[in-house]
Amino acid sequence: MHISGITITRLATASLLLWTQLSLAQAIPDYIQKAVSNAARPTAMSERDPARKPAEVLALSGIKPGDTVVEFAGFGQYYTTILTEVVGPNGKIHMYDLPYTEERAGADSKAFITAHPNTTYNVVNYNEIKLPENVDIVFNMLYYHDLSLNEIDVAALNKKVFASLKSGGSFIIEDHNAAPNSGTRDTKALHRIDPEVIKKEVLAAGFKLAEESKLLTSADDDHTKMVFSPGTRGTTDRTLLKFVKP
Repeated sequence: MHISGITITRLATASLLLWTQLSLAQAIPDYIQKAVSNAARPTAMSERDPARKPAEVLALSGIKPGDTVVEFAGFGQYYTTILTEVVGPNGKIHMYDLPYTEERAGADSKAFITAHPNTTYNVVNYNEIKLPENVDIVFNMLYYHDLSLNEIDVAALNKKVFASLKSGGSFIIEDHNAAPNSGTRDTKALHRIDPEVIKKEVLAAGFKLAEESKLLTSADDDHTKMVFSPGTRGTTDRTLLKFVKP
């Protein structure tokens, strides 16, 4: 039987993908898997997991029980719900939301911290923010592009994040990809950002890039569409970046 070179290449690619998926699954700590699988999570959240891949993302972050975590734009609590379970009673989650979110999400966020004593909810202009010290991990999930839209001094904020982290602490950023080499051209209209912009800005604050993951890439995403448009929401091509404070 003759097997073409193309077929061999496809089989090799499929095998590599399967091996990568199995490796990721094996690398996910039990405490993360347990938090993601928690039956108490709302169905509306867990239904988003196949696209968001929270277990894999958190495994990459290195989060562990007892950690102190800062989460930007925690409103909606998709990640917060998981984070609080992962860090446990000896850990702490500090949520920071901009004032405009309080009207639509403030009540739910306040109710959330009442039910989860290891969390705090802070409404503050990020230009005036004072972050806690000795933080283990900072998360900015799908919101980095929104900073400039809300007139935040991104360079100053990144320096504050750097200062708040322990040596070896991580800054995890996930965001919607814009077209290559487009910079921030489409940020306002499409809520997308060129990942090269993120890397340049965060590295300027003193961080080192530890990993640029392709976990959330989507070859089918049309980078010219707004991320909230029908058929696009939840399926965008995203970059996942892990920066570390030396």
